Amino acid sequence: MMDKPNMQAAPPAPPAAPAAPAASGALAASGPAVADSAAAAVGAARMPPGPAQRDDELFDVVNERDEVIGQATRGEVHARKWLHRAVHVLARGADGRVFLQKRSMAKDTSPGRWDSSCSGHVDAGEDYAAAAVRELREELGARIAGPERLTALFMLPPSEQNGWEFVSVYGIRHDGPFELNPSEIERGEWWTPWEVTRAVAVRPGDFSSTFRMAWERFAQMAGDK
Repeated sequence: MMDKPNMQAAPPAPPAAPAAPAASGALAASGPAVADSAAAAVGAARMPPGPAQRDDELFDVVNERDEVIGQATRGEVHARKWLHRAVHVLARGADGRVFLQKRSMAKDTSPGRWDSSCSGHVDAGEDYAAAAVRELREELGARIAGPERLTALFMLPPSEQNGWEFVSVYGIRHDGPFELNPSEIERGEWWTPWEVTRAVAVRPGDFSSTFRMAWERFAQMAGDK
């Protein structure tokens, strides 16, 4: 038993997994060129920067079957490598391009790297779909009617490469514009699927490790690879 009073049981040690691939090269703005009027195409920052994350956020801790076995803070979950939950959302426009964000340098994981349109942890007591709706609003300023606008694509199992997270990946049809949260996002750009696949292959270190896992699976599903 762990010493947190609200934990029901200590989670098991995470399963063994291959080591995360090493980042290659310096981080760079590897996306395609965007229009001069970036604010019109993507959306202006809507608020002054604040904390990119807080170590006292409360997460559900899960077992290897993705069953909730307790709660713990973000800091403790990450430090002890306990299994927990996260979401990624891929927003695609009518022209088939996908919106990617470049993570803020204030982020505690993968700072300055390209990532899914939005992503984040599932809070304690929250389900995956609700977390995806919330992250769209918090990171991109995109308010949708509800989870029915989302398409559940697939689940990534926990591993060292994705920070021991069960990652539920969603898709949504959305053309923006977006109002980016500067606490979490440096900038965003629209990419064709071919551009993403090529950039991930040539400069994998420019992208978050979880996104690389998600994109490989998504490209296989979409036939873009």
